Amino acid sequence: MPKTSVLPKLKLLPYREYAGVDRDDPLRFYFWPIIGRMYRRRIELCLAECMGGQRVLEVGFGSGVTFPNLNDSYQEIHGLDINASVEDVTAVFKPKQIETRLQNGSVLSMPYEDDFFDTVLLVSVLEHLKPSEQAQAFREIRRVLKPGGQAIYGVPIERGFMVLMFRLLGCNIRKHHFSTEKDVFNAADSVLDKVRVVQMQSIPSLFGSVYEIGHFVKGRSKGRL
Repeated sequence: MPKTSVLPKLKLLPYREYAGVDRDDPLRFYFWPIIGRMYRRRIELCLAECMGGQRVLEVGFGSGVTFPNLNDSYQEIHGLDINASVEDVTAVFKPKQIETRLQNGSVLSMPYEDDFFDTVLLVSVLEHLKPSEQAQAFREIRRVLKPGGQAIYGVPIERGFMVLMFRLLGCNIRKHHFSTEKDVFNAADSVLDKVRVVQMQSIPSLFGSVYEIGHFVKGRSKGRL
């Protein structure tokens, strides 16, 4: 279970205030009924695991939907994304007194020094990597984490219901998702110490678990570089 029974509420901006992402960004889904509840809840479950501290890095920050929440718990918000416009996303949040330090780049080779972050957050990012790339991603995550720092990730659990829902939204996820939640967990568990794994139920819940949140920390026993 999450560290608190009360999930943080995702602090969304009005839809038209966001900028810096292309048409494939799922931002619009956050504002839809039912589907929107599921999109928001997966992030809220990830945020519930974040302990706060000096620096947080979000890999795959996209439109920056987590930034208002992260700003409440961290002194510095860093972001790394392959496609998002650093300038446009920065311009959205700066007038709201949310300072960000954003860059373009990949989780497979991150432009940060060792032992730098209290938390690395990845929401719906790792499933887009190939299984053979997962180990390198988590070695990089471990490298940039402070000793005792936490890695929080969220990945979909590929079930028939989820595949069907994406098809109804006009998206064939099999063209975009290459790794399963098991691939991600095994890579994380090989170099980091597990705290907990939480599964999110579908809405309605009769379709079972559709999303998995992993919480791992950088301990002393694994993944020495």
